Amino acid sequence: MNNNPLIITVAAVGAETTREQTPYLPITAEEIGEEAKRVRDAGACMIHLHVRNEDGTPTQNREVFRRAIEEIRKRTDIIVQVSTGGAVWMTADERAQPLELNPQMASLTVGTCNFGDEVFSNPFPLIRRLAQIMRERDIVPEIEIFDVGFLDNVRLLIKQGVLAPPLHFDFVMGVPGAMGADDALLDFLISRLPEGSTWSVAGVGRFEFMMAELAIKKGGHVRVGLEDNIYIEKGVLAKGNAELVKKITDMAKDLNRPLATIEEAKKILRLKR
Repeated sequence: MNNNPLIITVAAVGAETTREQTPYLPITAEEIGEEAKRVRDAGACMIHLHVRNEDGTPTQNREVFRRAIEEIRKRTDIIVQVSTGGAVWMTADERAQPLELNPQMASLTVGTCNFGDEVFSNPFPLIRRLAQIMRERDIVPEIEIFDVGFLDNVRLLIKQGVLAPPLHFDFVMGVPGAMGADDALLDFLISRLPEGSTWSVAGVGRFEFMMAELAIKKGGHVRVGLEDNIYIEKGVLAKGNAELVKKITDMAKDLNRPLATIEEAKKILRLKR
């Protein structure tokens, strides 16, 4: 069993989950700030941040991100990773806006795939543009892998000088239309990582806790949150993101995996500030 410190990331908001699906979804800057404190107190080290307009619709507006980050910083030292994925219909200019705030980390999706009934479009010019902005601003990317071919894209982007190892990856497993979620596939993904990489798993929907357990056992890290899954068990809504985090911390304790401190997480993720 691997006993390196475990980083728990929380995708607390997302772009798809709605208040109609769960009343526990944080939407306003203040709600996101309070939720960030709750998940940090529960054992998480990082928040993967989407934001919403007042009516609950997703946005990449830099000022909405700024307000949310300010509310987070008033309450907690949790690492903030902004999303550059946004929603599937957003333009490149929209998706890049939160990078202007110089966050510690940002997601970077490195390929195009089906996403439910939609297409999550990430052509190479967009990937290169976002990666270049992150490099110029010393923002560490988290490489989002929705399908196995994305890892071949990473190798090409490294060869082209767009990305520079070592890198941190997040395997998003179980999205309808993209790759599935199982033990053998996770082993394959790990085997294809560039040398020196670190990785986490985000299991979507019913795969969340199954894939979290596998990640803990295999020495990776874990992402949970209402963006990916709204249930604490079959048919029972989680009463917020912190309840999902607690389920992971209990699992880690049972599997003798220590939780990372903020400083340990910063070192593992190679954050530059």
